[in-house]
Formats: sequence, C-alpha cells, structure tokens
Amino acid sequence: MTEVKLTHVGGPTTLVEVAGWRLLTDPTFDPPGRRYGFGLGTSSRKLTGPALALADLGPIDAVLLTHDHHADNLDDAGRELLSTVDDIVTTESGATRLGGRARGLRAWQSLTLTRPGQPAIEITATPCRHGPPLSGPLVGDVVGFALRWPGQQHGALWFTGDTVLYRGVREVAGRIPVGTAVLHLGGVRFPITGPLRYSMTARQAVRLCELVRPHTTIPVHYEGWSHFQEPRAAIERAFAAAPDPVRDSVHWLTIGAATEIIV
Repeated sequence: MTEVKLTHVGGPTTLVEVAGWRLLTDPTFDPPGRRYGFGLGTSSRKLTGPALALADLGPIDAVLLTHDHHADNLDDAGRELLSTVDDIVTTESGATRLGGRARGLRAWQSLTLTRPGQPAIEITATPCRHGPPLSGPLVGDVVGFALRWPGQQHGALWFTGDTVLYRGVREVAGRIPVGTAVLHLGGVRFPITGPLRYSMTARQAVRLCELVRPHTTIPVHYEGWSHFQEPRAAIERAFAAAPDPVRDSVHWLTIGAATEIIV
C-alpha cells in the first residue's frame, strides 16, 4: 500500500509527495488580478492567487508540465521555479521552447525518474485535445501524465491535463489501470469562440470515470480564472447524479492542505 500526500495549490498546480519524491504539476504562482492572453483573441483574468507561496513550497524534484504556453498552467513565477528543478517533463514542443533540463514526451511515450534510495517513478504521457476537433494546431500541444511506481494498490496516479473528452482520452481506460484520476475540469469557454469548449465539462468527466473506473477521483483546475464556466457547485451536481461507483469515488482536496490518498 502506498500513501501519497497531495496538496492542491490552486488551478492545476498540485504537489505530489511520495516515498521521498516531491513532484509539482503545472506551476502557477502569480498573484491575482492580471489578464493573460491565450492567443486567437482569447484571454482570461486570474481571480485568485496560490494557496501556498513559492517560498513556502520547499524543494521540488521534478515538474510535470502539461503545457507551457498558457499562463493558467505556467505563469511567470512558475517559469522562475523551473530554473531550480532538476527534471522537467512536458510536451515535445514545450521542451524545445524551454530548453535546458526539459524533456518532451508524445502521447503514450514514457520515461522513468530515478534517485538513489528512492523508488523509480515511470511517467507516461497521455493524450489531450485542448479544444474542439481540428483545434490542435491552433491551441498547441498538451499531454496528461500517468505515474506508476512499485507498491501501488489501486493503480496509476493520472493527471488528465487540459483536455476535452475525445477518443484519445478514452483510450486510457484500455491502456492504463488508473487508481487515482486528477481531472482538469472547468468547461472552459471564451466569448470570442462562442459555445466551443476547451476543457472537460463535469458531465464529460462523469462519462470518463465510468470508462476508467478510478478508485479515487479528484477535481482540480475549475476555479480561480475568469474563463472557467463550471464552478465546484456544478461539478458536485453532475457527480451527485452519477452511478454509485463514480459518485463515491470523488474526493475534494482542501486547497493549500496536504491530504493523504491511498493510490
């Protein structure tokens, strides 16, 4: 049995502590108030700051960066953090832009993090499509991450990344036994592109969980920015109406507090 501590810092930013490792996803530590451009005339204002300051975070062994080109997944303060980290795992195009220690993965590629005296962690990139069909060249590359190490009881720790529900994400159900699914939600829309969605809705998340059947489901990345269209209350309603195994799997993290999860 492996106990993991997860700390939701805010947005997609989550600290993973397991067996001596300290991994951080999508570092975002800028203060609130600023508006950021996301390309193609879209933009969003950051409404809330991180629950933990960078100075209080402690040392980080590796950053798992689903994509580097949107500020709600990597902002200015997060970029400063990257220079202090030995391992950065991201998309192939992101690794080219970031250079240095960044290593890029395509969907279904894997690499292994190793440290003396600590268990190896295998990281597999999972597919994402950060928008409607054919939007990939416009919105850019994104990946999720499935983390596996010896002793997991229920299966991999999976961060979906920013994605809508589509064939590539559904393939995870047939390829990776998932114990804990950390879902990037929010049902993102922008006024300039009308009804088009750029991240999963709560209803899509329920359908995904019916396929993947995680033991634990953790919603993140649904708050703190003006482009999110589905707050926690909407997500709670969707999961309350889900089949019992899906409804019972949901675990909400208290933002800023370390929570123990059995993976």
